[in-house]
Amino acid sequence: MVEGASKTDLKEDTLPGATKVERFSPEEEASLLQQSNAQKADANKLFTSSRYSEAIGEYDKALSSCPNYLEYEIAVLKSNISACHLKLEDWKAAVESATASLEGLERLQPTKKDNKSTEPDDEGKEGAVVEIEGDGEEAEKELAELKLSDERKEDIKRIRAKALMRRAKGKMEQGGWGNLAGAEEDYKVLSKMPNLPVQDQKVVQAALTTLPPRINAAKNAEMGEMMGKLKELGNGILKPFGLSTDMFKMNKDPSTGGYNMSFDQGK
Repeated sequence: MVEGASKTDLKEDTLPGATKVERFSPEEEASLLQQSNAQKADANKLFTSSRYSEAIGEYDKALSSCPNYLEYEIAVLKSNISACHLKLEDWKAAVESATASLEGLERLQPTKKDNKSTEPDDEGKEGAVVEIEGDGEEAEKELAELKLSDERKEDIKRIRAKALMRRAKGKMEQGGWGNLAGAEEDYKVLSKMPNLPVQDQKVVQAALTTLPPRINAAKNAEMGEMMGKLKELGNGILKPFGLSTDMFKMNKDPSTGGYNMSFDQGK
């Protein structure tokens, strides 16, 4: 299951480590978001009716209406588009949309720490005590904002898990050494997520069991194909001299474990 203004209507906002972002006024932003959510609701209905291609079109409209700095809302739409592509068995497009969703969530709530970055303040740590400075209605407002922030963090975790599941599925279906290895990496991340539904946990564990032999088989096949192409290239170069790659043998030295090349011209 899935889930335009004039220059005077905009103001600039600077995000840490990012370029300046132009933001709509609160009224204009609310109006655009309302329009985007209505289009998303229409897309959701199309999805539940198995009209996946039409749903993608409506999700695209919702993306066009949504202010481009609302990373969470955009990530949800991208993840839903990925779900549509999976239903249509367009594995590459599903992976691309899920990756775009994950990239937006990463900007919103980074999971990878830069070695140069400092430790977060106590306020950012889970379970830390946050001091409320206001009184009365002001204090209630601050508490509501904190609660909303916590709810949004949980929403981000939930959408991140969905996008990872969809990307891993797309990579598995695409096949190939790189895609299968990427799927395994995503499933390993998912296996450590405490918020994963039981059904998804079963899918993850099953994938982590079946993927290693598939990865090895794909690796061997691709390596064999690559060596075959290199041999073909080598024979093309050596042929004018009456030679071939079969005349060159690699012999392992049992004492050193290294390899020596020998030349056998044959009879």
